[in-house]
Amino acid sequence: MAQEAFPGRFTAGPEGDVTVFLIGMRANRWWKIGTVMRVAAAMPRMLRYLATTPEAGLLGYHQWLGRTTVLVSYWRSPEHLMRFAANRDAPHLGPWRDFMKTVAETGNVGVWHETYSVPASGVETVYSGMPLFGLAKATTHVPVGHGLNTAKQRWAHVGGGRSARAS
Repeated sequence: MAQEAFPGRFTAGPEGDVTVFLIGMRANRWWKIGTVMRVAAAMPRMLRYLATTPEAGLLGYHQWLGRTTVLVSYWRSPEHLMRFAANRDAPHLGPWRDFMKTVAETGNVGVWHETYSVPASGVETVYSGMPLFGLAKATTHVPVGHGLNTAKQRWAHVGGGRSARAS
């Protein structure tokens, strides 16, 4: 189902700092399809859990599938992300331990992640003619109006311009 694109320009309106978590996997030996699918099957379970457990701290995500998958997610804080990863009752720790025990050393499937803690003053976004996407989908979708037309104005609005000048 295609999402409706919003005509005009929008920006994101996070209420504070945000943690950006990039994660993915790569089928190094695609012919080991059983192993690839077993590793890949863990993510939908995690996302279902996070969608029904808002206190876990996931704000939103986007995922792209292919030989190398990429999931970009937005979290309330690094603490929320780490708490989820270590929670014995959540669907992450078990699959991670299984991967490390049975798959990691084979090289059949690779996994990766990167985590960024982004202060609100370090955010500048614009979406033009797009459906809800990225940080605007995860937080607030704000029409670009007076004083937010340029990247410089948006940057200054969230404090990035002041931080950049101070350094």
